[in-house]
Amino acid sequence: MDLLAIPRLVFEFAVYLLTVLPDLLPIILALATPLALGALCGVLNERSGVVNIGIEGMMLMSAFFGYLTGFALHQTVGSAVAIWLGIAVAVGVGALLGLLHAWLSVSVRADQIIAGTMMNIAALGVTGYLNRLIITPSGRGGAGVIPPFRIPPELADLPVVGPILAMFLDQGPIAMSVIVFVLVLQFGLFRTRWGLRTRAVGEHPKAADTLGIDVFRQRYLNVILGGALAGLAGAFLTLESTGSFQNGMTGGRGFIALAAMIFGRWTPVGSFLGALLFGTATAFGVVVSVRPAEGDLGVILRSIPTFWYAALPYLLTVVILAGVVGRSVPPAADGVPYAKEGKA
Repeated sequence: MDLLAIPRLVFEFAVYLLTVLPDLLPIILALATPLALGALCGVLNERSGVVNIGIEGMMLMSAFFGYLTGFALHQTVGSAVAIWLGIAVAVGVGALLGLLHAWLSVSVRADQIIAGTMMNIAALGVTGYLNRLIITPSGRGGAGVIPPFRIPPELADLPVVGPILAMFLDQGPIAMSVIVFVLVLQFGLFRTRWGLRTRAVGEHPKAADTLGIDVFRQRYLNVILGGALAGLAGAFLTLESTGSFQNGMTGGRGFIALAAMIFGRWTPVGSFLGALLFGTATAFGVVVSVRPAEGDLGVILRSIPTFWYAALPYLLTVVILAGVVGRSVPPAADGVPYAKEGKA
């Protein structure tokens, strides 16, 4: 056996990645967008002490009703207006589901894991039924997708800077807005009064209550805001990415978003980096088939069954959760219902 074979293949693999990476960057951000928005939803929820594994269901319901709005209105008001109305509806549906989850978790003090699981199951059933009842029999398409912005070729061709600009600017408005949400929430959580109160009710709600912070109000607010972000993730799937709705089209993205949140240690920037990691894992399977490597490396990559590439993000989720859970410390009161003294 050639002792230099493995180092040579590793070197060829690194060169291959560097070669395809510039063209891959916009795809990575597009694939990471729903994951990042879902992860931000998780950060807002869990930083205030509410576990939300219903992100998958929130995204799916929002994706369906956002698409349904565009589907119903595009012939009346035009595709562009219908798409933006669909986005508004998707965000509203996400916020309403956040309100429902907040009511169950904060006011009713139901088991938060069960509440989220019920939301996921209900979303799968409701959207599947309504899709078969309303959309499929009509034979009509939806409103289409938001046209992406394209940067001038002079900027895109710049060395190093060009691919990075293309990554963030050769996108639709929802994908481009992700970095804004990440930076705003990072600043808000760690540099504002709202962020201090959020972290306080997630770490020690009793002490926060003693200091005059309304724990219930803070948790309600954050869960609803998080739901709105999950709704925006759903809108991205149907109104910016695919222009169609398929049953169960979220495909576990809500759970991967939670893994990105844990990987990012419950911070917006860390969660965004985790989402990019998962987006890269998904994009790798695409680029191997579109731009295959040459030589021995190409033979090896082509010999791997395609379903392994499709499963790569989910395998990465398992590996990260197995390696990170236990080392990352969640907020102390995460998932613990709070009751004022004398009202338990």
